[in-house]
Amino acid sequence: MTILVALDLSEPAERVLDAVKRVVPVGAEVYVVHVAEPDPEFVGWKTGPGVVRDQIAEGFRRERHAVEGWAATLSAAGFDAHGLTVQGPTVDTVLQEAERLEAELIVVGSHGHGAAYDLAIGSISAGVIRKAKVPVLVVPVR
Repeated sequence: MTILVALDLSEPAERVLDAVKRVVPVGAEVYVVHVAEPDPEFVGWKTGPGVVRDQIAEGFRRERHAVEGWAATLSAAGFDAHGLTVQGPTVDTVLQEAERLEAELIVVGSHGHGAAYDLAIGSISAGVIRKAKVPVLVVPVR
């Protein structure tokens, strides 16, 4: 069984990992995926001087380190866990990775901001649920 766990860098990510440990069979292949912001130059925004590019690269390294730590936590609990940090639009990238990895389940957290927030800003979990071709487990993290 292959599981994709999509995490942001918020503190409640630990709650999503705890749910995975309780629900997913030990030994399952689990990919902890974090979608980082797209490369600014890719989306047409010039990053300016080298110091700005260095700051962006350092942020990406910190994100990758966090994801690798989460995967190590799941590995220590008996899962075949891997960490992936990819750049792109969040919902589409999560779904593309799920398809590429042939995931049978996607696990996401929901911050539960409410309808007004979701209407104005959008909800990653709602977007994944609407477009996913496999079951989605939503873990409330509030």
